[in-house]
Amino acid sequence: MTHPPDRPPVDPQSLDLKTLGIGLTGFCAFLSLYATQPLLPSFLEIFHASKLAVSLTVSAATLAVALAAPWVGLFADKRGRKKVIVPALILLGLVNLLSATAATLPALVAWRFLQGLFTPAVFTVTVAYVNEEWPKDKVGYATSVYVTGTVIGGFSGRFLSGWVSTAFGWRGVFLALGVLILLMTWGVAAWLPLAQKFRKVRGYRLGLRHMGRHLANPDLQLIFTVGFVLLFSLVGTFTYITFYLAAPPFRLGPSALGSLFFVYLAGAVITPLVGRRVDRLNGRRTLVVSLLTSAVGVDLTLLSSLPWVLLGITLCSSGVFVCQILTNLRVGAVAGKSRASAIGLYVTFYYLGGFAGSVVPGLLWDWGGWKACVVLISGLLMLTALMILGSGQKGRLRLSGGWEAEGLELPG
Repeated sequence: MTHPPDRPPVDPQSLDLKTLGIGLTGFCAFLSLYATQPLLPSFLEIFHASKLAVSLTVSAATLAVALAAPWVGLFADKRGRKKVIVPALILLGLVNLLSATAATLPALVAWRFLQGLFTPAVFTVTVAYVNEEWPKDKVGYATSVYVTGTVIGGFSGRFLSGWVSTAFGWRGVFLALGVLILLMTWGVAAWLPLAQKFRKVRGYRLGLRHMGRHLANPDLQLIFTVGFVLLFSLVGTFTYITFYLAAPPFRLGPSALGSLFFVYLAGAVITPLVGRRVDRLNGRRTLVVSLLTSAVGVDLTLLSSLPWVLLGITLCSSGVFVCQILTNLRVGAVAGKSRASAIGLYVTFYYLGGFAGSVVPGLLWDWGGWKACVVLISGLLMLTALMILGSGQKGRLRLSGGWEAEGLELPG
């Protein structure tokens, strides 16, 4: 597929389409990543497997994202931005189509792993593109549009999965998602201009040195840790709550479990509002409040009432989405040189958290069921909030991405 000619973003209408292209990229990146979550209770019977085994259809994809992300960042720092994003989207769509051919659970897990390998080439590079191409006073809003796209994409994939599987079976899910990604890729290719401010990193050795500096940066270390906990909590909650809600007293089927992810739309409303006020809020306080809100939301799911469960997962997901805006902005601002590799490292820690979140609660399920999962997830969120408060003894996090410190100025 050819790219539209390079052009400076001077026309307001082009700016609108460019922002729309960013949102569409986020939508496609997350459309299929968690699409098997509503199908997990059904997979127990279809493949005659355990909860932990069928959860591999989630964890294989998140593990692949974590493994591929830093190397994708290095490649994008040499190759460019759009020249990586569009081909990756095409490959992601094709792999979804091929996933429908899986005859066994191991085969499906293998295809899901391959999906995960292509996914960071989309969103890792997109975050770097936003940080480089938008004016500083517009980066927060553009980031919120991107995060909103990921929220809607994540919801749509799960929602379609539940309803399409009811009508056409689980293979129809991957056919529908693959076709939709390929159609949306046309919009990304048409509306996203080639990068104007991209500066190629000369040689992979330099990129590796930049990665080493990123890993040694205490500011980034904190953000990497927060990222790990964010996706651990989100994936752990939305993966294993499906087993909880499929059992008595709820007894929800695949279509109802797919509809459960309507709560993601609350995040689609919240993230643009936060993005527009990104420079007016106290960043550290907002981060702590969001983490604690997510923890309270997870705890509410223990009430044996579906409305309370829905409120709980709405609070959990919305809190995580607000944190995502802060961490996405923070990584791009702190990294300076070789942003894509820094974001790739963040994505690695983030999705290692997702992998752990799809596996560790499953190890606790036989011991304490959903209650044990809640104690683990809520405890990690509260511990992370305390860690952020403790780091406040040295610095104050702003939503614009910088640290202002008393006696210490960290890079930003």
